[in-house]
Amino acid sequence: MSDTALLIIDMFNDYRHEDAEDLAGNVAGIIDPLRRLRDAALAHPDVDVLYVNDNHENFTAGASDIVDAAMSGCHPELVAPLLPIDGCPFLTKVRHSVFYATALDYLLRRLDVSTLILAGQVTEQCILYSALDGYIRHFDVIVPADTVAHIDPELGAAALTMMRRNMDATVIESPGCLPPLGHRRFMPRAVGTR
Repeated sequence: MSDTALLIIDMFNDYRHEDAEDLAGNVAGIIDPLRRLRDAALAHPDVDVLYVNDNHENFTAGASDIVDAAMSGCHPELVAPLLPIDGCPFLTKVRHSVFYATALDYLLRRLDVSTLILAGQVTEQCILYSALDGYIRHFDVIVPADTVAHIDPELGAAALTMMRRNMDATVIESPGCLPPLGHRRFMPRAVGTR
């Protein structure tokens, strides 16, 4: 059990949809920081790593089906570096929020998590709505800005501002978002914010 959970959101995408190429260009820039964050979280005794991914309206799809479809898609180079790690929960979702119609809230409560780190795609869609749903459930929310990808740069920037202002999220670069070893209930503050 831990206090903090890193949620890797919607990184298993086949990029065969409207705006896919705009998104893929931005996803390429978050792969390395997100992989480093995931690996650091896996090594941290007080952080759980969870994958939450859209099922793309295939209600028979399990984790391996979703990952296989993404690896067979237009940009497997954006999928391969973040393949699911054995032992990490993989939940499927049906809409924008990681909480909507999923067992995530129950799982987080069972793990005694109070802080969520949201990483993945899309900043102005699934990350934003997941941050809102986390906030109204009284989770502390951290969004490492270098690990979220947008489709529209203006909407992505606005979403980060909304999360910080309206959801009291900490928007910070990924190297500063994990708790120090042995310090539970760590909540970083981004430089220049409250």
